[in-house]
Amino acid sequence: MRKYSGGTISDLKMHLVLVTKYRRKVITKTVLERLYELIAATCAKWDCELQQFNGERNHVHLLIEYTPKMEISKFANNLKTVSSRLIRKEFPAVKDAFRKDVFWQIGYYVGSCGEASLEAVKRYIAQQDPPD
Repeated sequence: MRKYSGGTISDLKMHLVLVTKYRRKVITKTVLERLYELIAATCAKWDCELQQFNGERNHVHLLIEYTPKMEISKFANNLKTVSSRLIRKEFPAVKDAFRKDVFWQIGYYVGSCGEASLEAVKRYIAQQDPPD
């Protein structure tokens, strides 16, 4: 889906991966469901959309559509802070799995993605007809 804002059209999507601290396997089905709710709500506050979400016992994958005005590093850190605080508060067993008040590993993976492959975009750019 394309987003329109002030004459700008964007179609930006990111693949974001968040990993639990020490790769501890603390994400249960219930925790995963709550993480989905928290992350979707945080995305809405940042004017972006969680398009796909899933995870395993020690990490989650997100596909997020966002606008050009978003600062990805600030968004990712806010997302981690909010979800960590609430998960630790709501699930005492998760909190007990760590010595400190943590949930996520420092850092994250983020990659850009779109409907066209990188090679298709490179071919399209190479085939442009520059002025003489």
